[in-house]
Amino acid sequence: MTTKVSQIDLQLERKRTRRWHEEGIKGILFLCALLSIAVTIAIVVVLAREGFTFFRSVPVWDFLFGTRWTPLLEPRSFGVLPLLSGTFMIVVGSAIIGIPIGLASAIYLSEYASTRVRGIVKPVLEILAGIPTVVYGYFALTFITPVLRTLIPQTNIFNAASASIVVGIMVLPMVASLCDDALRAVPASLRQGAYAVGATHLEVSTRVVVPAALSGVIASFVLALSRAIGETMAVTIAAGATPKLTVNPIESIQTMTAYIVQVSLGDTPAGTVEYQTIFAVGALLFCITLVANIAAHRILRRFREVYE
Repeated sequence: MTTKVSQIDLQLERKRTRRWHEEGIKGILFLCALLSIAVTIAIVVVLAREGFTFFRSVPVWDFLFGTRWTPLLEPRSFGVLPLLSGTFMIVVGSAIIGIPIGLASAIYLSEYASTRVRGIVKPVLEILAGIPTVVYGYFALTFITPVLRTLIPQTNIFNAASASIVVGIMVLPMVASLCDDALRAVPASLRQGAYAVGATHLEVSTRVVVPAALSGVIASFVLALSRAIGETMAVTIAAGATPKLTVNPIESIQTMTAYIVQVSLGDTPAGTVEYQTIFAVGALLFCITLVANIAAHRILRRFREVYE
């Protein structure tokens, strides 16, 4: 009898210990979630406070629609359109390169590649994501740019085309990996049904599997574009530091992130209007990314409802 009581007490003690462990893990996870929210709020507060100080000196209209960006030179001008055009030029150029190649690679890995080939190709693709961005920047400057100058002699040493190509290579592994996971998650019954009505392998891949996995595919595109918008070192090295309102990809430009790096080097005194421009540019970049994520979330929700 005493032995049974001892076993029951031991079991109760183990349950209490397990419950305390679970509560402790739950508390740690809650603190992690709370920390991420606190960091986000802190970033928003800092950007809003410094941005408000900046816009007391510079009209919002002049900042958003001005065509000349020379905050560090006389006469000073604070029109952010040249930085916006440079940023979107890089985003569009990298999307043209990274998204189609990444999606095609994912279709091959998911629908055509053997297990052995997939086991070799996918890790090689994912290795590209681990290369430091500064290495990509020097690769663009020392390899891609000379090739472009050979093909188009008018190409500047620092140019948007070289930066777009290298950023497209950088986002390619993300697109390929996420699209591959989304395509492989499509039920085999959809494929078999398409084959049953006489569809070819290509038709099944492009007209059945890709549409069924569209929410995951679009999510990979959004993440890739967000990465391209926020890319800093590779673009700074390859594209240059010339804020210019142009759509010519062979000219030197400057992106929003590259300008933040330029001012953050320490040459600009803190507290000045010139220094506060980095917070204004950062706030605008934050708003652009937020709007893009909200729009992507709505698109994903719509297509997820269609294919449920």
